[in-house]
Amino acid sequence: MRLVREKSLLLIVDLQAGLLPVLDGGEQAVREASWLGGVAEALDVPVWLTEQYPAGLGGSDPRLAFEGARCWEKTRFDAHGEPAFAAALARSGRDQVVLCGAEAHVCVLQTGLGLRAAGYEVFWLAEATVSRRREEASLARRRIERAGAWTVSADMAAYEWLERCDDARFRDVHRRFLKPRSPRPLRFFD
Repeated sequence: MRLVREKSLLLIVDLQAGLLPVLDGGEQAVREASWLGGVAEALDVPVWLTEQYPAGLGGSDPRLAFEGARCWEKTRFDAHGEPAFAAALARSGRDQVVLCGAEAHVCVLQTGLGLRAAGYEVFWLAEATVSRRREEASLARRRIERAGAWTVSADMAAYEWLERCDDARFRDVHRRFLKPRSPRPLRFFD
């Protein structure tokens, strides 16, 4: 299944200040989610964020503040289980959700399962989906794949959204995002 820019939405789940210090790979997850959020913004792909109980866990990391992004406060672990979120997503006309965040085995997994049950295509962002324990993130990834989701890298998503290299959008995204990122070391959470 290939990502299509006009059908896609990037959903960043609960990368919040109070949670980041205890996550295995939390810093990388924010950096990579921020990177793909910048690409999404440049390509008119909506970026949505969720925050689980922000009064206790704090707000989203400031690096995830994108112009035009929509932020959803939630109490359910499954963001799609929040009626306002589910209704807005249905109205958006976007049926492909690139999903990342924390914790992989709780809110990200339950959101992904909720989205799959509702008929959405889910793309699990490998380098930006983390938990306190790496093994739990790995279990979550295997489970969501069995439920029909696809695991992707940020590069995969960016290039599929771009689709071609012979236009001004590609040149802009390549200069600002792709070329500077290429030498950066990454850890993929499996």
